[in-house]
Amino acid sequence: MTQAATTEHHTPVEHTTTGLNNRKLLMWAFLGSDVMFFGAFIATYLVYRGKSLVGPYPSEVLNIPITTVSTFVLLMSSLAMVLALHYVKEGEKNKGTLWILVVVVLGTIFMGFQFVEFREFAHLGLTPRTNIFGTTFFILTGIHGAHVTIGVIWMAFLAYSSNSGALRSDNALDLEIAGLYWHFVDIVWIVIFTVIYLISANDAPPPGMESVIH
Repeated sequence: MTQAATTEHHTPVEHTTTGLNNRKLLMWAFLGSDVMFFGAFIATYLVYRGKSLVGPYPSEVLNIPITTVSTFVLLMSSLAMVLALHYVKEGEKNKGTLWILVVVVLGTIFMGFQFVEFREFAHLGLTPRTNIFGTTFFILTGIHGAHVTIGVIWMAFLAYSSNSGALRSDNALDLEIAGLYWHFVDIVWIVIFTVIYLISANDAPPPGMESVIH
């Protein structure tokens, strides 16, 4: 009697002193350093919040409804990432590739929102050299945007790998590590959105000062 052979792909078990895959541990270490990196810039923004001597000021330029939409888009990309990892682990190539591409598209849309916002702010006279708010705002959101851009490029390569069969259930760790990075970027944006767009939305010119928007 012959038994039908079944082939299942599993992530190889690696015996390490930490119990974690070394590459995953390295990503966690990188994210830990990035937490301190973003934490320093967020703290700087809060320290100098409301200390601009000239405008435009947050209440004059921030568009909360539009940014809320872009935030929702980025959060949905995290959901797409979860689905992508699930289907890749299940060996469903087409669905896995599709959801990775959804992550790429949503990330690109988010960056489109940010580009339009930067252009609108420049039109209103707010640049990194205009005032303290402009400097801290553009540095913080610009660095986050760079992280998103790197993530989009990374995910595009993984989409190609999935479509070509190079990314499979037995090496889904590649996508899982990218997912850690992507979820971290999303979490950082939630903090930035809260600090800049929600808390600072009503920051107006100090008494006796008028802001002129060109």
